[in-house]
Parts: sequence; structure tokens; C-alpha cells
Amino acid sequence: MMTDNEKIIYLDNAATSFPKPECVIRRMEEVLRHYGGNPGRGGHRMAIDAGRVVFRTRESLAKLINVPDASRIVFTKSATEASNLAIKGLLSTEDHAVVSSFEHNAGIKPLAWLERLGMGLTRIKTARPDLVTPEEVVAALTTETKLVSIVHGSNVFGTIQPIAEIGRVLRERGVLFMVDAAQTLGAIPLDLSVTPVDILVGTGHKSLFGPQGTGFVYLREGVEPRNLLEGGTGDLEDELETPDRFETGTMNTPGIGGLGAGVDFVLAEGIEKIRAHEQELISLLISGLQKIKGVAILGPLEASERTSLVSFNIDGFEPLDIGLIMEDDYNIMIRCGAHCAPSAHRTAGTHPTGAIRVSPGYFSTTSDIEAFSGAIMKIVKD
Repeated sequence: MMTDNEKIIYLDNAATSFPKPECVIRRMEEVLRHYGGNPGRGGHRMAIDAGRVVFRTRESLAKLINVPDASRIVFTKSATEASNLAIKGLLSTEDHAVVSSFEHNAGIKPLAWLERLGMGLTRIKTARPDLVTPEEVVAALTTETKLVSIVHGSNVFGTIQPIAEIGRVLRERGVLFMVDAAQTLGAIPLDLSVTPVDILVGTGHKSLFGPQGTGFVYLREGVEPRNLLEGGTGDLEDELETPDRFETGTMNTPGIGGLGAGVDFVLAEGIEKIRAHEQELISLLISGLQKIKGVAILGPLEASERTSLVSFNIDGFEPLDIGLIMEDDYNIMIRCGAHCAPSAHRTAGTHPTGAIRVSPGYFSTTSDIEAFSGAIMKIVKD
């Protein structure tokens, strides 16, 4: 049994990144100490300073995804809230939507809720369990299709989807395209000036290195969902503009400030540098797992085709048991189970037990991966 003062190896960055850069922690402390006003809810300088914190984070995100109008970015508390805002705000029971068979619950649950009320919903049966092609998307469309929702990088398979190609065929047909970039934003380059995406959902606490409780949705000009919540500033008859009409109530200014610092960290480091480091770790991880008898890896074996995560199973072992052994005996933190994506595990044939998932981050090292692979090898041999 490991003691508390021994080194923890954290390999669960697909759930939330750890550690956070010092600039994120300092920024949140700065906001709490000096910018205690309520953004957009007063004319005094502390409220104005708090508003600037929110504005600057919006501008940093707009720069990251390369969109000209930062006001099209709406802050939420999570990617799940962002997905619900877009899906429930845009669709009705008379519409039809299309989704992949390996979506996260954040995307599929709101659609399934509408389906139960009578909306048409097609779950694409893909030739590969981890990849959807533009041709498969087009084949699923009907004359009533209003929205297609695809996860950019599956949190189970890790496979990066061809969203640029899918976006182009949907733009030609006038169908809205929503992309869940929770696993990719900050770790995979994403330029919306060349990738046709109408709605982009993101979270702050993964590869953007922000705190938990932060997320956002980008809405292309002309995409205006219905409000899910009412309140905020203005008179009863006031029709607020985006983003104000969606950001009801007091905003999480310290969290948004921390998110802004995380985005600025990514921009300063460079996504290409972050991506290269994580690809090196994933290549090392896959190579080590392939040497272990009974290991079955989900998704592609090329690091260039996936995000920084690898899910796998071992013959004769339950995923949850592996997770407990890793923590108790090796102080290695991983995630085992269904990963809030039962649809993906049904597609993979690993439902309901799920899989073992290892997700190194930008601050992980090659020695972390070697320690993990060595621990798995020892568990299997024992």
C-alpha cells in the first residue's frame, strides 16, 4: 500500500487535466482578491474590471478557434450544459437529428430526451466502431434533418473524426453541424475559419487547463437557440443579444478568469508542441501495451489518429479491478468503467463493464508511461 507522501502518477487527463499551470491558479486568486465585482451588473470599477476578465477570456477563446466575433461564444458551467443549450434550444419534436453511435452522454442524452417526445433521431451504424465517414452521415440525412452532432474525439476510442469533410457536405445541404470538442480543444488544432462548424461545444477543465465548472458553446452567426433559462439583466420586455441572453445570473468570474489563463497558456506554448508531446506518450503507451498478452486496444493503433487517451481491456480481468489495483498498489490514477459513454461501449462490444482508460496530459512524462506499462505487465504476470 502506497503512502500519501509517495509520488502520484496522474493519467486521467481525459476526465480533467491535472496539474493546472501556475498561471491558472494565480489568475483565479487575482480575480478573487482584486476583481470581486459582479460582471455586467454594475457601473463601478470593480464590476467593470470583472467584466474585463470575462471579455478577455472570450477574446482568447475566439483567437484559439479563429472566429472573428467573440460575442458568439457563450459561457456555461460545462460542456454538458452547452450541449443541452444548443440541442434543446434549436430542435423541436417536428425535427430530425443525426448522431454517431459513440457519442458522450452530454450529446446523446438531450437528443434521446427529444426523441422520447417524438423527434426523429438516427444513430449512424458505422462500418468501423470508432469512426464515422462523411458518406455515412449523408446516408443518414432526411428532408427533415436539422442537426448533425458528432464528437470530434471520442472519450472511449480516442479516434479523431473527419469533421472538416463532414462539415463541408452538411454546409452544402443546409444542415446544422454541431461538434463536441471537449476532448480535443487545446490539444488538437481546430480552426473554424476553414472547418465548417455551426455549433462548437467545449469544456474548460480538460486540455484548456482551466478549472472545473467552466464550459462554453460557440454559435455561428445566425444560429440562435431558444433560451433555456430566463433572468439576468434588463427589463421584462428587453430582448437581449447573444451572449447576454444565455448567460443568466451571476457568472463564475474566477473560473472564467482561470479558463482565460489556461487558454493563454495553450496559445503561448503552441498546440503543435502540446500535440507532439502527447503523441509521443501515446505511441509509447500503445507500444508497451502491445507487448502484453491478452490486451485488446480500442480504436486506432496510430497515435496520429487519436487524442491523448487509450482504452483497452485485458483477458480475465475486470476494468474496475485494474483501476483499484493501480491506485492501491502503484499510486497511479486512471479511469475504468463506461466513461459516461455507454453508447460507445455498446458499439465496441464492451458494455456494461467498459474498459480501462489511460490519458496522459501535457505535464505527463515518459517515465509515467513506463511506470504504468510496467505495473500492467506485473499485474498480468501475477
